[in-house]
Amino acid sequence: MKLTWFDANTWLIEAAGKRVLIDPWFVDDLTFGDLPWLVRGIKTDPPPIPGEIDLILLSQGLADHAHPPTLKQLDKSIPVMASPDGAAVAESLGFRQVTTLTHGESAALSDGTVKVQTFIGAIVGMNKKENAYVLTFKANASSSTNGSSSNGAHTDEADSDRTLYYEPHGYPDTKHLKELGQVDVAIAPMANITLMGLAPVVRGGEVALQLAELLRPQVMLPTAEAGKVTYDGLIAGAIKAAGGVDEVRSLLAAKGLKTQVIQPVSGEAVDLTLQRTVQAGA
Repeated sequence: MKLTWFDANTWLIEAAGKRVLIDPWFVDDLTFGDLPWLVRGIKTDPPPIPGEIDLILLSQGLADHAHPPTLKQLDKSIPVMASPDGAAVAESLGFRQVTTLTHGESAALSDGTVKVQTFIGAIVGMNKKENAYVLTFKANASSSTNGSSSNGAHTDEADSDRTLYYEPHGYPDTKHLKELGQVDVAIAPMANITLMGLAPVVRGGEVALQLAELLRPQVMLPTAEAGKVTYDGLIAGAIKAAGGVDEVRSLLAAKGLKTQVIQPVSGEAVDLTLQRTVQAGA
């Protein structure tokens, strides 16, 4: 499995011969409700949009997850799986294969190589709950998976389905995740991001520890961090981040958890060597 982070919540996941693009933002600025004076995200050196995408996955309908200028530039024949609000954005932009996923539902690519299960995710607004996902990449789905690491050691990669959890705001669905079983990889916030140090925007720290205790992933990676993005606008200075990868590593170690925490570098692929696990949902 190979993962590439492109700042904020944007990820490219490569596994089982498939390329899944999550919450893509690659072009133009990031604004909410066309109010750049309130807050604006700027990519000074945006990377090119990855090609040969097999699935677009949208966790929310807000612009930092379903970014209209980026989605406009993607091939409208690419399948999209999304929360109801994310699906509405994709459909409005002309995507022709949009699957709306509500909590507890699942869907798969037509060839069965990638299955997506939906869990309760972030609270948006007063009471709306967006999506978290567990992706299962089916074993032996592609001849490009050869079961060897770069140093030639056998990793059981070709013999096991691979599972990945993704939720970008730090709101784990503890009730249902308890029943899931172990996953291989978890992508979740590790820093606490607040407005004026009070209202939580993104929850990391102890919430990331709670997620690790629930899912026992081999590897965790942080999301929702700025990376190469800069922010301006009226409330930009009131958005504060604290904690992060080092804090979560310490919390995991204190609990005796063996999960490896990797800090990705924007635009650089992380090629994971994973061992056989008990599969999620088994």
